[in-house]
Amino acid sequence: MAVHVRSDRWYDLPAGPDAVWAAFTATGRFREWWPWLVEFEGDELAVGSRWLCAVSPPLPYVVRFALDLVEVDPGRSVRALVTGDVVGDARLDLLPSGGATRLHLVSDLAPGNRGLQVVARVAHPVVRRGHDWVLDTGAEQFAERALRP
Repeated sequence: MAVHVRSDRWYDLPAGPDAVWAAFTATGRFREWWPWLVEFEGDELAVGSRWLCAVSPPLPYVVRFALDLVEVDPGRSVRALVTGDVVGDARLDLLPSGGATRLHLVSDLAPGNRGLQVVARVAHPVVRRGHDWVLDTGAEQFAERALRP
């Protein structure tokens, strides 16, 4: 039985949805904003695009995966299928909140290789903590680095 890491998280960002979306399209700056994103290859935020990623959480391994963008509603949402060391799907919605944005992230991920399946089964709380650290730290770094005036 595969161990799933499901997330349903909300983040408040200090900019309107147009500014947040514009930052999301600046893919060439992702590694500058997120130092734990040790590899990134992707250019367009559009249906059919494939982004190749490698993430180094505060754990002794690197997770490599691809994001295949299957739904993109500019300024509103994006949904991706995830393949590689982790598999599953993820959706990001941008909701206006006054002059700011509420970002809603929902994902359902599972280990995509035997090694990570064993780690997730044996040390699920550690894997969960690493996953949550990437999401929460990523949202904080995005707000500070991509959306600062």
